Amino acid sequence: MKLLTQKLPSQIAIQETPPPSTNKDPLIARNLQKEQYIGIIGLAIALIAAVGFFSRRVEYAIVFAIILSAVLIAFFLFV
Repeated sequence: MKLLTQKLPSQIAIQETPPPSTNKDPLIARNLQKEQYIGIIGLAIALIAAVGFFSRRVEYAIVFAIILSAVLIAFFLFV
C-alpha cells in the first residue's frame, strides 16, 4: 500500500544519458569488414567447388539454393 501513496518523480528529474561516441571505441574493428566479406565469399566458393568435385548434382542444388535465397532476401527487403 505504500506504493500507491508514494510520490512519483517529476519528469524534469528523469534524464536520458547520451550514447557514447562510437567513433572512438577501440573494440570495434571498422576497417576489417571488407576483408571479412571477401573471406566469407572465398570460403563459400571453395565449399561449392569441393562439393562439385564429388557430385555435380549437389553442386547445382547448392548454387540454386544460394541464388534463390539471395532473390528472396532482396524481394522481402524491398517490398
